[in-house]
Amino acid sequence: MSKKKKTKEDYYLASQWTLMARKLKKHKLAKVSLIILAILYFGALFADFFAPYSISNTSSLYKDTFPSKIHVMHDGEFVGPFVYGLTKTINKKDLKAPIVIEEDTSQYYKIGLFVHGDEYKVLGLFTSDIHFFGLKEGSNGGTSARIYLFGGDVLGHDILSRIIVGGRISLTIPFASAFISFFLGITIGSLSGYFGGVFDMIVQRIIEVIGAIPQIPLWMALSAAIPDGISTVKIYLYITIILSFINWTGMARIVRGKFLSLKNEDYVMAARLAGVSTWKIIWKHLVPGFLSYLIVALTLGIPGSIVGETSMSYLGLGIKDPATSWGVLLQEASDVKVVAAYPFKLIPIIFVAITVLAYNFLGDGLRDAADPYK
Repeated sequence: MSKKKKTKEDYYLASQWTLMARKLKKHKLAKVSLIILAILYFGALFADFFAPYSISNTSSLYKDTFPSKIHVMHDGEFVGPFVYGLTKTINKKDLKAPIVIEEDTSQYYKIGLFVHGDEYKVLGLFTSDIHFFGLKEGSNGGTSARIYLFGGDVLGHDILSRIIVGGRISLTIPFASAFISFFLGITIGSLSGYFGGVFDMIVQRIIEVIGAIPQIPLWMALSAAIPDGISTVKIYLYITIILSFINWTGMARIVRGKFLSLKNEDYVMAARLAGVSTWKIIWKHLVPGFLSYLIVALTLGIPGSIVGETSMSYLGLGIKDPATSWGVLLQEASDVKVVAAYPFKLIPIIFVAITVLAYNFLGDGLRDAADPYK
């Protein structure tokens, strides 16, 4: 058998998922997006290792400081990448800027990989103090300097560390919420479309009522039900439930429409006459027929949940200090004066934009791969 003939035979005998995987490999943007998302989630999983400092580590000297300047030359000699420490002086002549923070060039601190720093738990299993990068001892000893690649916040935290650790919440809440919405939408939508009648009418009216309420007032109303003073874990759980409660309606309508068009097909009628149970007909005969489309809808729905979590935290309705997320970080940049004085505080929005675009491009790739006519 010739190689060309064997290739054609493999193509015609391949399953739907195999064909989707082959098409997805040819979509360059989708592949790049998948790599970006893998890096982001890997970084969030081992956030304490990749973050140079813990989110509780602060420095009064580094409050609202601009990103650290990386140098390679000291006194005309090449010493590799390093930073200088900072010194704080009082300027009595200028009352508008009484405190002046400048680099102290008398001592430099080399940047190294796998350095010792703040202790943390690796996946909650064992303790470590190794960080991916950080500062070694200074040229004259000591480690009083810091490396803040994205600058420092109003309390002296490292913004880069807060972005990496905040990715745990900003990436996982929307992901978990989208999956819960996915299964809620499939279950409720399939029952609504399959049985019809009064049940279908009630479900559609509920969907219309939820869809008619503007999102921000709905977030505010649901967030008001969260008690004050509860733990971060419980807030995480409540926000996941809130986003799931809001986002399942779109998926339910899609599934209902598909069921209305498929429930009277010959193979479904044959299954009924053979005595197959209702749940088996739904999950083994109807849902697999458009499951690839649902996965695409799930992928395209995650960016909406990411924006939702970020918006809630930004408005003060979600995660709050001392916990952190990308929305909490952007809350500091809500004042125009702060943005004008410290534009680097808008850096977290870049991570939100990259994640949303990556999911959208991946969804586009999956949609093209799932289309049998392409």
